[in-house]
Amino acid sequence: MGKHGHGLTLAAGAVAIAWAVNRVWPAVSPLTTAVVLGVVAANVLPDTVLAAARPGLQVAAKRVMRLGIVLLGLQLALGDVLHLGWRTLAFVVAAVFATFFGTQWLGRRLGLPGRQPLLIATGFAICGASAVAAMEGVTRRPGADEDDPDPVVAVALVTLCGSLAILVLPLLRGPLGLTGAGAFGHWVGASVHDVGQVVATAGAGGPAAVNGAVVVKLMRVAMLAPIVAGTAVVWRRRAGDAPDPGAGSGTARATATALVGASAAGGSGRLGGSTGSIGSGGSTGATASVCGVGAAASVGPTSPTGSTGPVDTAPTAAPPLLPLFVAAFLAMIALRTTGVLPASVLSAAKQVQDLLLAAGMFGLGSGVRVRELGRTGPRPLALGLASWALIAGAAYIGVRLSG
Repeated sequence: MGKHGHGLTLAAGAVAIAWAVNRVWPAVSPLTTAVVLGVVAANVLPDTVLAAARPGLQVAAKRVMRLGIVLLGLQLALGDVLHLGWRTLAFVVAAVFATFFGTQWLGRRLGLPGRQPLLIATGFAICGASAVAAMEGVTRRPGADEDDPDPVVAVALVTLCGSLAILVLPLLRGPLGLTGAGAFGHWVGASVHDVGQVVATAGAGGPAAVNGAVVVKLMRVAMLAPIVAGTAVVWRRRAGDAPDPGAGSGTARATATALVGASAAGGSGRLGGSTGSIGSGGSTGATASVCGVGAAASVGPTSPTGSTGPVDTAPTAAPPLLPLFVAAFLAMIALRTTGVLPASVLSAAKQVQDLLLAAGMFGLGSGVRVRELGRTGPRPLALGLASWALIAGAAYIGVRLSG
């Protein structure tokens, strides 16, 4: 059995269990069951088993998940995208920036050290673990400790909260008055951190909710490039001025100024510095999974030594402005819009898509280590929960105003 075999076999078994649970209790989504099984496996299985399974689980959470997201494009037509309108775009942008700067401000008030406020803000505001890795790459000082816990803490928090969202947000749908599939989907897409988690969460609202959620989520993905570029400019300017730039009171204001220029340029320029990538390689180059589909590779199951799985923070090329999986997703939307695919093909693609996403969700859940989170102390966890509430609240207000 190859190095990926153990993890992929474990994921396949979890998918089978998830589908069996769905057969007995149809109201329970296989994706929800899969991520719960992943969390249980990460915290119950022996470290030696998890170490052997880690490469395969990373493949499931990254590459397998990407394939599922690509096939999800066949469930969307161009009319669905155009129907969102400029108001939806405006509230998504506002929610992202409110969370990005608000989380940094609160993190400094809580006294969190180093880059923790910035990395946590990036993960919650944009797209989870992949965004954390990209931001970590442009803010790492030369000669910094490779075992810096800041990115690991940020990744663990966004993975945990994103996984909890799958269970919590559908329960809030009724009390918050988001009974319409479109409104619920937009709220999920604007507030959940990972594309796979968005699909699993929005699934409670049906196909229409999933379609809207994924399109809104991809709007947030597109904001990674200008935000990382703007932050890179600020941190390069401050590199020689302060030993701990993450704790400076002017970081958020300076970043806001730089982001205006970066956003106006559409993030088209290279960063000049370098950004980290999630996991290893992949066919798309340096960051094959920019946002949403490589999260578990960042946390990974815990190694036998007790440390959380590696975040690959080695300097590498800047992330592509349009990740390959997003381009393929858009191509599938275009194909569906043409109307050339028969219903039988679309139905078969939907079945394969669900299987792939369930495997990816298991891999994603396997990155949540409760023991490791407990070691970070209460302040990072408090900031993560506050940031989650912030983006969920901002997204809810936006949905109400734009609806």
